[in-house]
Amino acid sequence: MRVLVTGGSGFIGSHVVDRLRVAGHEPRIFDVRPSPHHDAGEVDVHIGDLLDVESLRKAMEGCDATIHLAAMADVNDVEADPAGAEALNSRGTATLLEAARGEDLGRVVYGSTIWVYTGEAGAIVDEDTPLGLPSHLYTATKLAGEMYCRSYSDLFGVETTILRFGIPYGPRAREAAVLPVFVRRALSGEPLTVAGGGAQSRRFVYVEDLAEGVVRALAPVAANRVYNLVSDEDVTILEIAEVVREAVGDVEIEHVDGRRADFGGLRVSGHRAEDELGWTASTPYAEGVRRYVEWYRTNGGVAPAG
Repeated sequence: MRVLVTGGSGFIGSHVVDRLRVAGHEPRIFDVRPSPHHDAGEVDVHIGDLLDVESLRKAMEGCDATIHLAAMADVNDVEADPAGAEALNSRGTATLLEAARGEDLGRVVYGSTIWVYTGEAGAIVDEDTPLGLPSHLYTATKLAGEMYCRSYSDLFGVETTILRFGIPYGPRAREAAVLPVFVRRALSGEPLTVAGGGAQSRRFVYVEDLAEGVVRALAPVAANRVYNLVSDEDVTILEIAEVVREAVGDVEIEHVDGRRADFGGLRVSGHRAEDELGWTASTPYAEGVRRYVEWYRTNGGVAPAG
């Protein structure tokens, strides 16, 4: 199967490209830049603008499916540039679906987020849980993309699959994400800052596990379905700091004010992905952190003291 991966040069996308190749598929990248994670000529790359329907259609030529991961993903970037986030995340998804309709593409797999769920901390949610109005613009743009997927499926017969990702972490992560920040600070001997009391929990998912789940979602059974791709571990922000401290060395942990519109710590069920796709997140959080620290030290991160 030939599969176009939008955002294939990025954190999650580059791992999805790798898993596609392992699975015997032929990936093609669509991004605004070449992949820094693949050698020139190793993967077919199309450089283009997600808001340009003709560029997308050209990149889709000969493809059987598209995995749509291109987005403004850092919530701080979204807050700093809401208009840009709306254009890329919402209208970009609508543009991609229109291109897929024009090319009569077999499937669009859309990368969304578990942040679309609302409710009180500790509540258990799954794919059938009604969704409320989001409090963060990032979540609003991703939910808009989900609605566009549903509309194009119902109105035009475009086959779609919606994947709500847990919080991804691992090699190639964005520098501003919580784990890279903690590891960089710990390796430099700086204190780790925890927002609020640090009791807010996350359903993290190791990025290589996540990429495997994305590839499995190309299966026929996943047509027009929604899946949560999450681990079964609830990890608090304070526990993240403690795991990093254990993996790197003894550093202080400091508490600062909580962030606005922070994810409340819902318990997100991944049973549907396990039942229908045969997928579970197999990497425990502490092991994933250990692998990330090893990768970070080997690939241009802060060298250990000594």
